[in-house]
Amino acid sequence: MKRPILYIAITNHGFGHATRTASVAATIQKLYPEVLLIMVTTAPRWLLECYIEGDFIHRQRAFDLGVIQSDSLNMDKEATLAKLREIKKQQNSLISSEVNFIRQNRVDLIFADIPFLAPLFAKAAGIPCWMMSNFGWDFIYRDWGGEFVAIADWISECYSECDRLFRLPFHEPLSAFPNITDVGLTGGSPRYSDEELRSTWGITAPKDKTILLTFGGLGLQQIPYDNLKNFPDWQFIIFDKSAPDLPNLIKITDRKYRPVDFMPICGRVISKPGYGTFSEATLLDTPLVTIPRDDFAEAAFLLQGIVNYNSHQILTPEEFFDGNWDFLSQPVQPPKETQPIAKDGNVAIAKSIINYFQLNI
Repeated sequence: MKRPILYIAITNHGFGHATRTASVAATIQKLYPEVLLIMVTTAPRWLLECYIEGDFIHRQRAFDLGVIQSDSLNMDKEATLAKLREIKKQQNSLISSEVNFIRQNRVDLIFADIPFLAPLFAKAAGIPCWMMSNFGWDFIYRDWGGEFVAIADWISECYSECDRLFRLPFHEPLSAFPNITDVGLTGGSPRYSDEELRSTWGITAPKDKTILLTFGGLGLQQIPYDNLKNFPDWQFIIFDKSAPDLPNLIKITDRKYRPVDFMPICGRVISKPGYGTFSEATLLDTPLVTIPRDDFAEAAFLLQGIVNYNSHQILTPEEFFDGNWDFLSQPVQPPKETQPIAKDGNVAIAKSIINYFQLNI
């Protein structure tokens, strides 16, 4: 009997898309060990292995770029536009080389988050393309106006060829997609006990005085670390190796650990708006502290999501960058909605994909 083969294409932007897709891929693999996963992304293999415990093929390819950024909050729109035009020009050769790979490897289904060329690969290869996201790149670029509008139209056309979209929470309408299934939150689960984390990393502060700072794979150059001196009996956890050495700042340097592993022992997570962190914190009911991003259209939906479904503090950039962080001494706001949000996204998507394989292979 043929082994089911799943080709998983991931947007080439930061680490958030890679980790949220890898958490779904890991669930598929756990529930259906016979599946062969082909992870198609420029994200490093060690990052994928933090989520996927079994074997997989890593194909290092990029079909989109998201937004070119110098760090987690600063974007270079001109460079982004130039690169998108280059991809559009190379579209046919990108499609033909991937279709060759897809056919040679007898791929049965493409699952993508959320590179816009993936549906065109599937169409040319004669197999379905399913996707997942809470936003499309057409939505991000259209919001920038001007010369990005034509690019957004092209991307919407690509998305319209997708056979099925799993729409994640905290989403924009995703109106280019013809067939939408709404699912719950996705994300990784903590792998270590509270005691293990505390003893390994020397975390002695109580939960309400333990704070996780996480700004995605790009980091954030201008975190005002000086403010940590105002909280000598608190402990702050960060994954940024270049952070300064401070007595109450714990730098997590071992790559097997992920931000989600530390969330259960933290009173708050301080983060830029990003689906992965917001979703994992909400899955674990860990309060979120964040700052708005007016130049990234997805951010408004993410902020609305945590206002509705998680305990939160929304700061002004001035409070975060220029204030003394006295917000840490203030209580967080409770979620607006009384009904909890669905948290079954990983399993719901995995079961649909497994069901497809069982019926069609």
